[in-house]
Amino acid sequence: MELPTKPRTAQFVAVLTGTLLFAVPAWSGAAIGSPTYHQGIVQYLEHGKVSGREVNHGKTLLWLGIPYAEPPVGALRWKAPRPLPASVGDIDATRSGPLCPQLHAGRLVGSEDCLTLDIYRPNSPETDLPVLVYIHGGNNQNGTSQEFDARHLAVTVNAVVVSVNYRLGLLGFNSLPTLRNGSAEENSGNFSLLDMSQALRWVKGNIAAFGGDGGNITVAGFSAGGRDVMAMLISPVFNGRFQKAISISGGMTVANAEASARLTATALAPLVVADNVKADQEAAYQWLLAASPEVDDYLRVLAADRLAGLMTNAGIRMAVFPHLFNDGVVLPKDGFAKATYNSVPLIMLTSSKEFSLFARSDPEFAAISDEELMADAEGLRAYAFANDYGSKLYELFNAQDSATAMFAGYRAPIYTLRIAWGGNPNIVGERMATVYGSFHGVWIPFVTSATSGFSAGFPAVFDNPGARDLSGKLGHYLGNFLRTGDPNGEGLVSWEPWRSETGGPTQLVVDADADKAIISMTEERMRYDDVLAEMEADRSIPEADKRYLIEKVLNGRWFSRRLDQHFGNASPWIIVE
Repeated sequence: MELPTKPRTAQFVAVLTGTLLFAVPAWSGAAIGSPTYHQGIVQYLEHGKVSGREVNHGKTLLWLGIPYAEPPVGALRWKAPRPLPASVGDIDATRSGPLCPQLHAGRLVGSEDCLTLDIYRPNSPETDLPVLVYIHGGNNQNGTSQEFDARHLAVTVNAVVVSVNYRLGLLGFNSLPTLRNGSAEENSGNFSLLDMSQALRWVKGNIAAFGGDGGNITVAGFSAGGRDVMAMLISPVFNGRFQKAISISGGMTVANAEASARLTATALAPLVVADNVKADQEAAYQWLLAASPEVDDYLRVLAADRLAGLMTNAGIRMAVFPHLFNDGVVLPKDGFAKATYNSVPLIMLTSSKEFSLFARSDPEFAAISDEELMADAEGLRAYAFANDYGSKLYELFNAQDSATAMFAGYRAPIYTLRIAWGGNPNIVGERMATVYGSFHGVWIPFVTSATSGFSAGFPAVFDNPGARDLSGKLGHYLGNFLRTGDPNGEGLVSWEPWRSETGGPTQLVVDADADKAIISMTEERMRYDDVLAEMEADRSIPEADKRYLIEKVLNGRWFSRRLDQHFGNASPWIIVE
């Protein structure tokens, strides 16, 4: 497997004195003393110094690849993360840590020794700054802490920003029975969530050394990270770990642990046959579902790249790669249905065309270029059908449906926001407006002031007076929320908390023309059944084409359970709940 960045073994300068070997692990989150921040690129923790660098023309201090747990390798694979010992020594935090094993751009890359985090803060002497901890997206199968470059954001909101790497794919979520031989938390199979919990514990205990307030932590996540944040809100493991939360393009998802184990065994069975452990896939499948030392030994020595290459191309379908198991310990057996919430002020953010990237990458539309799609009137109508209705249902899933379900039992304000920007061809051009619109992740350039990932294909559209004004307004809302839990402030349109009663406020809707931001509070509500009725009545494409798109493109997604039931799709949600 390719190791694209520095190995952790080269990162540490070990301190091997007997005293430190038996010291309380300062990295656990329970620091022995009170770490003190002094402005500069070198900071000190109990184990030694952490050396970073200046970026953003000297305005930002940055530390990369700081380990927050022991490497989860060997006997620690599929175990809860262990706090680092104090003997870890000094750390060179000037370069990114390794990616966690994953399929990236068609190649298997990364290292299991990847439990690291990155820290950004303003280059100033201030202390007790609010802390934002970011959980990256990627279906919990790919991605990196470097997805979120917060060098500008840290200065804009005057906060310490932490971005976290965590185990991915089957190394992060695995509910096979043979792995249930540890603690109750380990037996959950939710190893990625346990990584995130340890990262938050580390931040609480050590962030003062970087000028942050460990008692004022906001956890935020995008896409899979947003769903992880939603899961944190119902998990006893995360009680008290943070004071505020932001879920961006997230929503409520859990998977049945037993059904998930069967899908995992199906995915692993070809490896067992290829390794001549069993003669055929049925025998391998049954063997993998047995709790035995032989199965455990086999799994623990499997090369990480072979595991990372399984169950890919999920396309926001839980039945392809199940995760977030309702084990009854880390996540409740009833999932969100009867949840006792870790109620903290919460923002849920969505976009108007959340499904566009997923529709565009679906095999039905992926083989042709944007230009070819736009020139094909019939094909464009079919794409618009899938994109428009998929986006409406995805938007509901991300914010309104979750807010409605949570409202009665949630004991803190819930704020929802919809980004409507991206659909005006006079502002963003015909290609972006027609094919992508306010796409999944459109928020990133507005918050980070950097075009990366998909937005890098449209850098100019984010660099005009209107977009810059919107970016500034969003920065003010975010900074206020990080400090106080209330996004409102002087000069901003009032952002009211969600109310479930008819006529109450729902979402803050943000847009921009060429010159300025356009922001308003709305009482509009969208109902899932109304969207289904619109789909039934739609005559923009032939009925046969419509049924095909419903059955093959829109089926089985995070937001599709009721759609599949309504239209009689053979839904994978029957297998994984």
